[in-house]
Amino acid sequence: MTVPDAVHLPPDLVAAVPRRYLLTDLDTVLPYSHDEAEWADHGRPLAVVRPGTTAEVAAVVTACARHGIPVVPRGAGTGLSGGANAVDGCVVISTERMRDIVEIDVAERLAVVQPGVVNDHLRAAAAERGLWYPPDPASSPWSTIGGNVATNAGGLCCVKYGVTRDYVLALELVTAAGQVVRVGRRTAKGVAGYDLAGLMVGSEGTLGVITEVTVRLRPLRTTSPRTVVGFFDTLADAGEAVARVTARGLEPSAFELIDRVCLRAVNAWKHTDLGAGADGQDAAALLLAQTDLPEPAARHEAEAIHAEFVAAGARDALLSTDPVEAEALFDARRLAYPALEQRGEAMLTEDVCLPRGRLAEMLARVEAIAARHDTLIATVAHAGDGNLHPLILTPHGDDAARVRAQAAFDDIVDAALALGGTVTGEHGVGLLKRAGMARELGRDVVAMQRAIKAALDPQGILNPGKVLG
Repeated sequence: MTVPDAVHLPPDLVAAVPRRYLLTDLDTVLPYSHDEAEWADHGRPLAVVRPGTTAEVAAVVTACARHGIPVVPRGAGTGLSGGANAVDGCVVISTERMRDIVEIDVAERLAVVQPGVVNDHLRAAAAERGLWYPPDPASSPWSTIGGNVATNAGGLCCVKYGVTRDYVLALELVTAAGQVVRVGRRTAKGVAGYDLAGLMVGSEGTLGVITEVTVRLRPLRTTSPRTVVGFFDTLADAGEAVARVTARGLEPSAFELIDRVCLRAVNAWKHTDLGAGADGQDAAALLLAQTDLPEPAARHEAEAIHAEFVAAGARDALLSTDPVEAEALFDARRLAYPALEQRGEAMLTEDVCLPRGRLAEMLARVEAIAARHDTLIATVAHAGDGNLHPLILTPHGDDAARVRAQAAFDDIVDAALALGGTVTGEHGVGLLKRAGMARELGRDVVAMQRAIKAALDPQGILNPGKVLG
């Protein structure tokens, strides 16, 4: 398929943005055709547009609606479910130029941003005003607020402070007909009508194109956190530690798990020996917990978490108040994904969420699935809220290994559902989780969702094929 030149596009689409922001050359268009999801299908866009204003987005969508052209919104392309993947003949709307922080209101503790603002940039700007934006996905140095809203992203802090939906107050968006509307509010409370802002969060661009986001902020944390580290000889023991901490009613501000495969990858990449025991055996898992309570409550909570790690069978457990040491330990969690990428293999990323009391059982099932399919699976997790990310690794070009990996992926989804979990905690449904979502929700609920989609996008032009298929 050859991507047409701009002269063959509808004139109203060509006129929607300045010509330099309309891409049709094959070499410049193809990098925008997919996100980071391994083996997720994607097509070739008709064009990529890079609008800078809401008015330009509205003009693009209006033209596409007039001509029946599919529209695929795209943030930074860091997604892992195929949610931003192009379909043949679509127009990709990249929000990368829409990166203004419009307002930070200290008195109301809110920020208004365009969708292309990088998560970490918002956090830094808020910190300069003594405020904090908590959602912190692992991709926060690169992912954008628009993409975070589209997938309801979480992160390390979500166990205590919530996910993106908990911070979205209002949205400006362009509908499938090209209308600009605002949903939500700036006030701390409000129940006027249906929660349409909440509906848009996590909708992956299938109900509207987000052009502005109003988020609530919190006061900047000023306490020095206490960190608790536990090394475990089995994943089951680590899962038991999580269950014990949860059952005791403790509420760490971050609670993360890294398994042996991830630890080895980070150690090999960064030339460290994290998790190596005196006997030369690597730990099966590392648990990291952090408390940000004021003293002396922080010390009491950290000591209680430490006690539960020991009771669950930790080979070694320690407390730290050194912020440099704590940052280094949490870097191991943040570096797990890029460290595994250094292996040079294909990596299919899972994202299932379990009731926290079933975490140990799910970890055991993941191990069994890896053995059954002769597939290497590394696991990182937001352990505190039961959100597991098994990372399935296979050599590039090995079709038999790819088939086994995809079967393992499906088995992990089935195992999560069997244990009362969900098929996606924060990465979204996209293309990879559609069948699992249908099994999880059931026919009647899927029908309700299809009715909403049909009402808001009767032509079916917004991100077709995603979420509902």
